[in-house]
Amino acid sequence: MIMKNKILFLSAFIVLLTTGCSKKFLEEMKPYDKYGEEAVFESQTLTGAYIDRMYNFYFSAYRNPLQQVVGQYNDSRSRMTDEIGGTVSNYINPNINLQTAAQADNYIGTALATSGAPNNPYTRIRFANFLIQKIDEYGKNITEDFKKTAKGQMYFFRALQYFDLVRVYGGVPIVTTVQNASLTDESIRIPRATSSECFAQIIKDLDEAASLLPMQWDAANYGRLTAAGALALKSRVLLTAASPLFNSDWDNTGNEKWQKALDAGLEAESKLTAAGYGLYGSNAKDWSEMTFKNDNAFNKEALIVQLLSSTNTNTIGINNSWENSVRPTDYKGGGGLAAPKEMLDLFPLADGSRPTVANGYVDTFFFEKRDPRFYRTFAFSGAKWGIATNANKSTWFYRWKTSATASSGTFYNNNQTNSPGLVRKMSNPAADSLSFQFSGTDIFEYRYAELLLNIAECYAAKGDITNAVNYLGKIRSRVGIPSANNYGIGTPSSKYAALEACLYERRVELAYEGKRFWDVQRWLLYDNIAPYNTVQKLGLTPINGTQRTGYYWQSITYSPATTNPLTVADRNILIDPDAANFETEIARLKALVRTKFVMTPLDQAWDRVNNVATTILFRPNYYLSGLPGALLGNNPWLQQTIGWLDYSGIQGTFDYQQ
Repeated sequence: MIMKNKILFLSAFIVLLTTGCSKKFLEEMKPYDKYGEEAVFESQTLTGAYIDRMYNFYFSAYRNPLQQVVGQYNDSRSRMTDEIGGTVSNYINPNINLQTAAQADNYIGTALATSGAPNNPYTRIRFANFLIQKIDEYGKNITEDFKKTAKGQMYFFRALQYFDLVRVYGGVPIVTTVQNASLTDESIRIPRATSSECFAQIIKDLDEAASLLPMQWDAANYGRLTAAGALALKSRVLLTAASPLFNSDWDNTGNEKWQKALDAGLEAESKLTAAGYGLYGSNAKDWSEMTFKNDNAFNKEALIVQLLSSTNTNTIGINNSWENSVRPTDYKGGGGLAAPKEMLDLFPLADGSRPTVANGYVDTFFFEKRDPRFYRTFAFSGAKWGIATNANKSTWFYRWKTSATASSGTFYNNNQTNSPGLVRKMSNPAADSLSFQFSGTDIFEYRYAELLLNIAECYAAKGDITNAVNYLGKIRSRVGIPSANNYGIGTPSSKYAALEACLYERRVELAYEGKRFWDVQRWLLYDNIAPYNTVQKLGLTPINGTQRTGYYWQSITYSPATTNPLTVADRNILIDPDAANFETEIARLKALVRTKFVMTPLDQAWDRVNNVATTILFRPNYYLSGLPGALLGNNPWLQQTIGWLDYSGIQGTFDYQQ
């Protein structure tokens, strides 16, 4: 996006290169090189197109709930957690030690661009600054109401971008005015702000956005950023700032950062509730349907939503890639997203208690007597998982071998998976198997449930266990967990136990929604880093040293590859959590598993490097990346982050906890 005779660069220090929805404002691609600065704001039509292009710049790549980081949107961070096995990136590979600037994350960009305006963080920030700075000067024909919402969206965009920059790097240079690229202008050589200064700027922008935007848009503009979203994001930002990653005083119940985060959460809850937002539905079925029910229309739980389209024409719409990726082979899908054993064993039991041996949990029968959300998050053999042409369709995930010495086995219907359970959350049972890749299911980037979880965590950190448990109870009550013993949570014995309960509930409620990595990051859960010792204090096991494990349901009898050891009658099971015979069908599956299958380790470890089994190792300096070498080379006044080497190979000095 360029203006007439004016390339829209930011400033010399950070002009960088980086690597549909059904709504017009997410599809607009106006050629701004045909208009001058003044002309862009001469009419609401052109200004509206400018705003629409910003939505495209920010969100056009956001097609999957596991994808993270504004503008980039890939699932690499999700694949560094316990939610997904098999991908051992450099950040969790024990054989690699990243510490040089050349190995740092390039999200912020690489080198000064000589032409064009690449869609990278500081370009997006510059575009937001441009409208904020120029619309009042040049927008004489634009109504005041339109100007307000235009600026409100830009403040929100800028806050979103700075928040992700801080989550990736810690403090970064703050630029809130339009600057032109120059290699000689000393005034634009802006140093890195502290993380605290960045958080303060983000909150300032969100406050501005909340004051200028409506709590809800009309139907034609549903999906745009709102005051409700700004208030909710303020809660997330301040919670992050209060967490151990950025707060060395996190263990102090009187720390003001926790109080600020709590105040923001409660303010958001009050204002959003008054504006018609809240938890969607009153049972687990509603919970499972919220993303595709009333598609592209107001949903009280959606605080920041990415609208997507079912069009098969790429030039006029953006599709959701999730439906195709989670559907197994015999559904004509992409093969499915197998759930590690750690995730299948995670969810509470039906009474809300933890799935332990003492509580009666048997991992062989992982599908028995579980939290109602379990049956909406995972699919397993015999479970109802419909499609447009067959509401009662189900499938099976097992294999058989020809002999005890056979090196591999045959999978039912070619459903070769590393787990007897696949992720099905946010899948539409009315999706057409002929067009999974053109799914229009919206992505709820921020749900009201997360806001309640934020509040619970703040209460726990402040030592208010009663209120923490009350807010966790709101989450569990909605999906139908019985209220006994505080919905199965019990009464945590300390603030640490309450914090662990909050993080546990986030893992369950927000599973596969792209939130797990950020929780692991801000709580330093890969290892027990001194002096914070969060893993030990919360009673957790470090993620480092673990691996994502899978297993097969394998037939106990041997059969030729072409002879299925299970009969049609064996597979005459349909497990529907909404049906009256649900418990009966679960019992039938349990009996079948007991008599026909054995849990069998994978032929090869799921997590491996060069075909050698490995465990996760995420090093302490990875929690926040250093700045990349090309950026430091062109901008020598920028400090490198502690734990990373600068452009000259010298240890960094920038402390991101300030």
